[in-house]
Amino acid sequence: MGLPNIVAMDGPAASGKSTVAKILADRWGYLYFDTGVMYRAITWVALERGFSVEDEANVTALAETVSIDVNSPSIDDGRDYDVLADGKDVTWEIRRPEVDQNVSVVAAYPGVRKALTTQQRRIGLRGDVIMVGRDIGTVVLPEADLKVFLVASVEERARRRYLQRLDRGEDVEYPPILQGMKKRDKIDSTRDVAPLRAAEDAVIIDSDQMTIEEVVQKIETIARKKRYHD
Repeated sequence: MGLPNIVAMDGPAASGKSTVAKILADRWGYLYFDTGVMYRAITWVALERGFSVEDEANVTALAETVSIDVNSPSIDDGRDYDVLADGKDVTWEIRRPEVDQNVSVVAAYPGVRKALTTQQRRIGLRGDVIMVGRDIGTVVLPEADLKVFLVASVEERARRRYLQRLDRGEDVEYPPILQGMKKRDKIDSTRDVAPLRAAEDAVIIDSDQMTIEEVVQKIETIARKKRYHD
């Protein structure tokens, strides 16, 4: 019966969607596309050109005119994909600290989200893609063949993030991470533009008591049983 041509994978922070999507994309030979990199790319371009990220009009104009592309990795240097801004490889530049510090401001602008949704659709409609975000199944690619919405309790997601940061050698405590996660959930689910919610036809998977591999296997089972249009 084949596999879904386009997969939308949404969910709150630390729900495991990126890890699961990457594993599936590797197994299926698909493009793994975390849409957050587009907001990082526009943030990097703005900073590189000396724009203030507080200048909503200028940053929105950049999102409307700069071509962002995401492709399968062309270099074996640990990257999950190539990120190109007007043809320039910015895959690692968008991970710089100054981008980390400013991307949330850029991603909140409605005009930026609208412009980048158009670019995300351009890439997603090529097919053979697993696209990860918070509004893929509802806004970016509502026609996706398979929509998955991963959930887990906020306590479990905070625990995962806490352990992840400990593994990186960071000096962190659990309570602030939990509070930050709750705040992020509220912002994501109540924002006016593309709020976090499951599409009506999404498969909702609660990963609280599941390993990553169990989640992957469940999605693969669903994907292989479902019938898709050519």
